Amino acid sequence: MSSLSLAPRRSVLADRVLPRSLTVDLALVVGGAALTAALAQVAIPLWPVPITGQTLAVLLVGSSLGAARGALSMVLYALVGALGAPIFSEASSGTGVLFGATGGYIVGFVLAAAFTGWLAQRRWERGLVRGMLAFVAGSAVVFLVGLPWLQVSLGLTWPQTLAAGLTPFIVGGVVKAVIAALVLRGAWALVGRADATKQG
Repeated sequence: MSSLSLAPRRSVLADRVLPRSLTVDLALVVGGAALTAALAQVAIPLWPVPITGQTLAVLLVGSSLGAARGALSMVLYALVGALGAPIFSEASSGTGVLFGATGGYIVGFVLAAAFTGWLAQRRWERGLVRGMLAFVAGSAVVFLVGLPWLQVSLGLTWPQTLAAGLTPFIVGGVVKAVIAALVLRGAWALVGRADATKQG
């Protein structure tokens, strides 16, 4: 096992089910980017910002991999998409997307993954209610970056920006936070059962 690792000092889900090594860390980072790319294609076209599954992926990746690896997954996702791979929403790609009106949301993914990963390293995702709160907060981080970027890019007023870039996503954001909390809570329950079986 390599002594080099991107794993956090405080254990997250990935570290409970996989050995710690640089190779594993790199595979997890690539896997996190791939999951985000896949859920980006689950989209409802909407101008100027489509409704997609990306945020759900960001929450799951950050909370299961931890702050460093979660953020690196999103950086990789952004870079690969900017270089031309059709992995942004609706199979779009290129620097025009990354630096366009919706690029702030993609940048926000990096910070949101880091933040939810930081919370996961402090066990927030292991309880259902705390997990939901953590994931709602993680979603909010995406909007904190995405909304000002959208407003400047399109020259909108703030009421127009909120109507176009926030209001349509509130219900979906809460639903994604609940789904992420249920998935992580269930995953930790399975890990606990496996540990109990080994000890028994």
